Amino acid sequence: MGAQKKGATARVSEDSEVVAHHPLQAILLADSFTTKFRPITLERPRVLLPLVNIPMIDYTLAWLESAGVEEVFVFCCAHSKQVIGYLGSSEWSSKPDFSVTTIEANDSISAGDALRLIYERQVIDGDFVLISGDTVSNMSLTQALEEHKERRKRDANAIMTMVVQQSKPSPITQQSRLGTDELFMAINPDTKQLLYYEDKAEYSKGFISLDKTLIADNPSIILHNDKQDCYIDICSEEVLSLFTDNFDYQHLRRHFVKGLLVDDIMGYKIFTHEIHSSYAARIDNFRSYDTISKDIIQRWTYPFVPDILCGSSAIKLERQGIYRASDVTLSRSAQVGSFTVIGQGTTIGNNTKISHSVIGEGCSIGSNVTIEGSYIWNDVTIEDGCKLSHAIVCDGVTMKLGAVLEPGVVLSFKVVVGEQFVVPAYSMVSLIQQPTQQDSDEELEYADNSSGIVEVPSDKLNGEISSDLSNTQYGPTPELGTGGVGYIWSIFEGGHDEEWRHSVAPIPTDKLAKIMLDKDEDEELLTQGGNALVEELKSDSEDDDNEGSRDDYASFEKEVEATFLRAVHENVKVDHAVLEMNGLRLSYNIAAVDCAAAIFYSMMKLAVESSHSSASELHRNAVEVITTWQKLLKSFLHDIDEEIEVILKFEEICLESAKEFSPLFPQILHLLYDKEILQEDAILRWADEKEGADESDKVFLKRSEKFIQWLREAEEEEED
Repeated sequence: MGAQKKGATARVSEDSEVVAHHPLQAILLADSFTTKFRPITLERPRVLLPLVNIPMIDYTLAWLESAGVEEVFVFCCAHSKQVIGYLGSSEWSSKPDFSVTTIEANDSISAGDALRLIYERQVIDGDFVLISGDTVSNMSLTQALEEHKERRKRDANAIMTMVVQQSKPSPITQQSRLGTDELFMAINPDTKQLLYYEDKAEYSKGFISLDKTLIADNPSIILHNDKQDCYIDICSEEVLSLFTDNFDYQHLRRHFVKGLLVDDIMGYKIFTHEIHSSYAARIDNFRSYDTISKDIIQRWTYPFVPDILCGSSAIKLERQGIYRASDVTLSRSAQVGSFTVIGQGTTIGNNTKISHSVIGEGCSIGSNVTIEGSYIWNDVTIEDGCKLSHAIVCDGVTMKLGAVLEPGVVLSFKVVVGEQFVVPAYSMVSLIQQPTQQDSDEELEYADNSSGIVEVPSDKLNGEISSDLSNTQYGPTPELGTGGVGYIWSIFEGGHDEEWRHSVAPIPTDKLAKIMLDKDEDEELLTQGGNALVEELKSDSEDDDNEGSRDDYASFEKEVEATFLRAVHENVKVDHAVLEMNGLRLSYNIAAVDCAAAIFYSMMKLAVESSHSSASELHRNAVEVITTWQKLLKSFLHDIDEEIEVILKFEEICLESAKEFSPLFPQILHLLYDKEILQEDAILRWADEKEGADESDKVFLKRSEKFIQWLREAEEEEED
């Protein structure tokens, strides 16, 4: 009887556990409450803008489904009818084990308002994922969720886990590669608790102030300016109630996170989960739109890539990173370069050249057109002889004969550019005239405007402007040449001429050089990783702390390789690449010679990984790479000792990472001499130093004997 009762109790307990199971939920904010994508977002919400020909929100939902989320509540505000209509007609409305529910509120003006409304609806009944619909990721949530739940069991005040990852801000522009401002986080390395959060836009006077008690209570605290906030949060239910209790919380980071970090009364805690091999990034501005598009095309976001999300029957991946739909009409004389996407129903004329670009569906591109680094959306007509460089062209745009878009141009929906008209660099063009009133409440997210563009009044923010446009006829306007239709927005008086910081166009070399010349002492202090502040925080275990820091050479070498490959694939100018590499060197506090060694390693790795079937072809690859990038390498070699280090690095490469180069050592050494990368004195000094080495260490010296002898004889002849 007792045994039977015990079994019944066990069954009741098991049943209770089944009842207690809550599906993993997510809140997806389909409104960014920002103005960074205007004028485009006056007509269409950001989450429905095409990202490599797929709406942004599809990437976010696909990831949530793969990560084990079962219920998603999509909060819609601006252009809510468009979002609701799209989701209702998409595959997301009929998934059996993945429900997507929309929550509409046209009067919300911030993320805080959105979360307060969701709390009122009482739809969240456990831990949930908080994310915006412009986020792309392929990370697994399993470990982050487990860490969050374990912390909750030990400490009920651990209410939030933020996902972060390594990101090297440029010490030149004070931005990450996504175009976002440099971010400072103080994290306890033992517990992963977040103790301080500040981005560059918010600190002043060139320094950061940490509370002394914070340092005293956390002696091992580390201040980072090398972390990227992925804007993926695992939250407990208390997060929603905290927004409801405090109506000052509007911005998720500026108000909520920073508010909790300084609140000593409630004692709530935020922790971090760092990802390393996975991908996560938010499309926060035009520069991050460009960067993340390239990452998708280069498959860093796998499996969330075009051929898988669309289906290989709709679009196929070809050689050199080219994606092409099955029904594209391509002239035989047209040239499609690497890392380019061409959508369904598009036609491309004679002698047209397209590279590093995304072309949408139903586009008509004429003959002798040049498109480089641009994003052409759907149903665009580009007539003969047009030139586009690093631009965004929205649906329904027409570019007439010979029109030109200079770098950084954004053409909003249905704009017409007149014949032979040149649209100036960084111009924003729209059928909507530039609003004349600016929002005054700069504390709110929707009024966050660093570009200097005049804003639409707040009462227009959530209006369905696009519905008005569809019924409006527009005539020619002189601003865009003969037959042109549209208005070029201008920078209002007092605005900052910094459009290039957040543009899809590469940052101009002259801008980078000017920044380097204009940096004052305070900024230099920050670009080198906040060394002055770090000095105050260092403990006796300085050496141990540095082992895992960003000064670690292996990590630096990987960053150099990634930067070099991007420069190769995106045809970055050598001068620009030099500035980027120098920025990395300063960020890691690495010596110039070590930077040169890392660059040379990246060059040799590219040569050996490029297609070759014989030693002669490998030698040809090396000649091509060294010839193209010799100026980059020479920029970090300032004396004989540094040149010798490059020879030693080449020996290491031949012995370890690229043994195929071993028999080619003398030829490559001669090539480096011919290109004036290595001086005669450097090679002869290397040879002299090797003479006293062990036999095993003289392998490459012996292979180079003829070349060394030739150099010595030439030197003797010069002396005579």
